[in-house]
Amino acid sequence: MLGAVDVTSLGFRTDLMLRALEGSEVANYPGYVTVRTPANPEFWWGNFLLLPPQEARNEAGRWLSLFRAEFPAVAHVALGIDITDDADADLAGFVAAGLDVQRETVLTAPALREPVRRHRAAALRPLAGDKDWRQSARLRAVCYGEDGPPASSAFTEARNAAQRGLAEAGHGAWFGAFFGHELVSQLGVFSDGTGIARYQDVATHPDARRQGLASTLLWHAARYATDHLGATTLVIVADPAEPAIWVYRSAGFADRETQVSMQRAPSQI
Repeated sequence: MLGAVDVTSLGFRTDLMLRALEGSEVANYPGYVTVRTPANPEFWWGNFLLLPPQEARNEAGRWLSLFRAEFPAVAHVALGIDITDDADADLAGFVAAGLDVQRETVLTAPALREPVRRHRAAALRPLAGDKDWRQSARLRAVCYGEDGPPASSAFTEARNAAQRGLAEAGHGAWFGAFFGHELVSQLGVFSDGTGIARYQDVATHPDARRQGLASTLLWHAARYATDHLGATTLVIVADPAEPAIWVYRSAGFADRETQVSMQRAPSQI
């Protein structure tokens, strides 16, 4: 049986950790895992199936049917595969079914280096209170909008509420870099107390980039994760084609594995 405790992929293992801490429903069935987030049906990776490794060489039809049966109310398709290297995977059947295959790099580190370009002017602190979290939602919307069509306000508000809940429940913290009272960069780091801490949603306003803010926040959050969360392994996931991965590597992260997923947007269904 594939279950949360024996998932091989560190990327998906920490995804499941985060969803469970946020209050999503993580259900283990013979041969697959279902993750549901009823509070945010637009959250693709809060509503998905995680498939066992052998399905990397099988056809998509069975899993598309099961996804529709498990998630009759959502408009997307999201499938993960519990593998750490897709060298032997044959995902042609999923591609033929209209799914986009995503390959992201999972990076780890025991600790992070103080950045060479440490940003000393910005105030670094955990978000606190409604005003901070409203700024967080606005910054999230700006950064999401750069990557494609803007996320809906319902999606953004639900993600903001879930991540605020994680921080306020003591599972970690959401850190911001502020110029005066203005939030210009942010990220989260969370753990379930097992020694692994996962970063979330590193985002810097387009007008404040290339100033060392993200690398400074990464280092600041790493010290917190070590000192307050008991973390011995820091985990972050990145698109290997995006410039952010070089920021993570320069901070001390090293590539560990590949996380493989398939998705289909609502407009493609």
